[in-house]
Amino acid sequence: MNTPSFLRELGIQDHNAGTWIGNQSFESAERITSSTPVDGSIIGSVSVTTADQYNQAVEAAHAAYLEWRNVPAPKRGEVVRQYGNLLRQHKEALGALVSYEMGKSLSEGLGEVQEMIDICDYAVGLSRQLAGLTMKSERPDHFMMEQWHPVGVVGVISAFNFPVAVWAWNACIAWVCGDAVIWKASEKVPLNAVACQLLWNQVAEANNVPAGLSCIVTGGVDVGVWMSEDTRLPVLSATGSTRMGREVGKKVAERFGRSILELGGNNAIIVTPTADLKMTVTAAVFGAVGTAGQRCTSTRRLIIHESIFSKVIEAIKNAYGQLKIGTPLKAENHVGPLIDTAAVSMYLNALDAVDAAGGTFHLRGTQLQGPGYEGGCYVSPSIAEVENHWSIVQHETFAPLLYVMKYSTYEEAVALQNGVPQGLSSAIMTGSMQEAQRFLSADGSDCGIANVNIGTSGAEIGGAFGGEKETGGGRESGSDAWKTYMRRQTNTLNYGTSLPLAQGIVFTI
Repeated sequence: MNTPSFLRELGIQDHNAGTWIGNQSFESAERITSSTPVDGSIIGSVSVTTADQYNQAVEAAHAAYLEWRNVPAPKRGEVVRQYGNLLRQHKEALGALVSYEMGKSLSEGLGEVQEMIDICDYAVGLSRQLAGLTMKSERPDHFMMEQWHPVGVVGVISAFNFPVAVWAWNACIAWVCGDAVIWKASEKVPLNAVACQLLWNQVAEANNVPAGLSCIVTGGVDVGVWMSEDTRLPVLSATGSTRMGREVGKKVAERFGRSILELGGNNAIIVTPTADLKMTVTAAVFGAVGTAGQRCTSTRRLIIHESIFSKVIEAIKNAYGQLKIGTPLKAENHVGPLIDTAAVSMYLNALDAVDAAGGTFHLRGTQLQGPGYEGGCYVSPSIAEVENHWSIVQHETFAPLLYVMKYSTYEEAVALQNGVPQGLSSAIMTGSMQEAQRFLSADGSDCGIANVNIGTSGAEIGGAFGGEKETGGGRESGSDAWKTYMRRQTNTLNYGTSLPLAQGIVFTI
């Protein structure tokens, strides 16, 4: 096998262990093979975690947590800072691996690693600000406050479309909060997890941190079920489909655990008559075709005012005509492949479903084959005029399929935007201050993310990321999302010489 230089730099082998407890690795007989959607070639393989290996990892993580929780939070932050610096040194290599194993463009792969670096920086600052409140007591000579303590072992189940960033969102915050982390990456992109662990091990060894602070487990649905049912994981963060989230949420709730669910999106941009056309096209096109439409924040629907509908469609079609589709490792290409052949079939079936429902294609995509596409999972994007209530539109298609529809009034547009089961990201393109503010008000967008004059895709780490309804309600990354990785404790300190009771209750002996 001709091993690319970025794999050698990251320490990726033809055969890799799929179970890691710090720098200790464990093999098994069963293996998962990773192939690139760029041309179908095999990159390498990882071993599948056995039940015994999984239990060993959880026990090691819990032991690490018991030690790590007593390390001062700023010192925990210092370790994460060093990890961020190591990611800076290997950004090009890890970004190339993200692009090669997942299929997103090289610039997006590098951007994903930059997200990791950014969340490291954020976590370092957070490590000095894990603050509670002080409260006034109704009793004399009493002091009340709340504290936040580490919760334990945090499980992370990540999806293929963001092979490294979503894990970092969880892990870096959990580490500075005093928790240990067990990560099950998607079996479609397991080598990215191995690469992240190998980099972490360098920092962990240099700082003599507990071995089980970062663990990797690898496998299919069964490993996810183990994590969902495991009472030793008080917090489980899971990114994936709504169907998967229903199962994970139910199992975690049954054991009174805490789940962070980041599930499907069906994101819309409302385009008003006062919208800037150039900004609108940029937002819509990147949102629809970035990562080949395989982001949870991808733009699925354009809700366009009837007076400008034709103009907007023509502008977007013109932009689509300039897209370069091909190997994501070439910087000049805008769009890479879908993740695998099953995703290609799903996309083509969705186009047939739009046809069957009565949709009108302004641009109909197809599978791309021939020179430059050999062995890959490449498709061209589609634009279809539809009705919002159709079943195919109500469900997320993880591919570059953009639905367009008309509206006549602002109220109608918002009703269309909100009229899907999902509630992740949303946007309005407008030059009207009134429309912008209304969209951000309580009777505007019902999504966890609502934007004005930017698209639905892409989020900065300083804000909490997540959505409502069938998106799961979870929040990761910035703002006060860190509280999910900790347990709240209310404290009352009596510094007086008597014991008055609350609510004026009198009790004498």
